[in-house]
Amino acid sequence: MGRTVQITIDAVDPARVAEFWAEALGYEVQAPPSGFDTWEQALTAFGVPPELHNSRSAVVDPDGVGPRVFIQQVPEAKAGKNRLHLDLRVAPGLVDDERMAALEAECERLTALGATRLYRVDPDGRMEAGFITMADPEGNEFCLD
Repeated sequence: MGRTVQITIDAVDPARVAEFWAEALGYEVQAPPSGFDTWEQALTAFGVPPELHNSRSAVVDPDGVGPRVFIQQVPEAKAGKNRLHLDLRVAPGLVDDERMAALEAECERLTALGATRLYRVDPDGRMEAGFITMADPEGNEFCLD
């Protein structure tokens, strides 16, 4: 039996990180349960204190194909390099200048949404196709590939 995967991201501000990843992945913030127009209404009805309303969030693929991304609140800011990161495959099939132009365009879009560009590695004609390493609004690294 196959398994599904959920990706979990730690964050100080889950709502902000969820909005970023929804835009970055072409996902949407997960809708509140049936019968509620907003998460605030649902959480209040469930008896969750207001100070915990931003303790978690999730983004989902509107086509139902990609994994759910769950964002959970943690008290501390990121403190070190990720041991696991996402590669956003934004230039499949493209090579050299065309590939890097597509990566640069996506880098600009994501920077406008709050990401930070960390560094670029250019194609080397052998093993390296080229990529850009970035960080989300809370410093979690990911690559544009």
